[in-house]
Amino acid sequence: MLTFIPTPIGNPQDITIRAIKLFEKAELFFCEDTRHTKHLLKLLEERFNMDFPNAEFISFNEHNGKERLEQYGTILSEKEVVYVSDAGMPVISDPGQLLVAYCQDNNIKYDVLPGASAVTTAYAASGFEEGKCLFFAFLPHKGKDRASALQEAMGNGYNTVLYEAPHRLLKLLEEIVEIDTSRELFLAKEISKRHQRYYRGSADALFKTLKESTIRGEWVVVISAAKEEEKHLSFSEVLAIDMPPKVKAKLLAQMSDKSVKEWYEELGRK
Repeated sequence: MLTFIPTPIGNPQDITIRAIKLFEKAELFFCEDTRHTKHLLKLLEERFNMDFPNAEFISFNEHNGKERLEQYGTILSEKEVVYVSDAGMPVISDPGQLLVAYCQDNNIKYDVLPGASAVTTAYAASGFEEGKCLFFAFLPHKGKDRASALQEAMGNGYNTVLYEAPHRLLKLLEEIVEIDTSRELFLAKEISKRHQRYYRGSADALFKTLKESTIRGEWVVVISAAKEEEKHLSFSEVLAIDMPPKVKAKLLAQMSDKSVKEWYEELGRK
């Protein structure tokens, strides 16, 4: 049987008793990074007297997942198999999704344990009143795809949760400021780790605060939903609206650095 097991996102004490018991009897581990998993298991052995499993450890990631399924797919129902991400809830924004789909397509029994998740932890800590949120994982790194995804994240009408790498956090805050300087944000740094820190405030205030800091660690960003009167249409939404080209060009010019003339000429070529 295949079991997806969440691992701590920081503090090793967040592991569950059930997870430890399944680790001990596992015969095969699929790991995002085998070194990371073995290090975690060694910590659990030293701190919580877990029996280190007599198991095979195989890397399973976005680059080799399909190849691994061809190699090991037939034994998923024959052995005690565990899948773990480097940290947190497997499958969510994670190559484990390939395994779930494979099990469903081939009628293989599997289970997913509840456990640590940076998404739900950060959203609970945000204090934002709305009970609903959307999860966007990581935005594209650059270009029009990133701009379009951020516009969607900020204009979808829901509180939205993002992951961001430390070297792009200030860029993200600056991009948000350009769209809506007063938008309320919540930032969670290094959740459950020694240097955990929470920040809440307007996009402009947080950008000014953090640009004077050394940005390290893993970050979760929660963007509050735009107020009804503050919702922003994305470029794709504006382009899809049926309206006269001159009117559309004026609207697009207000949303970008291009002139009305440049937009009008571009619309004429579409």
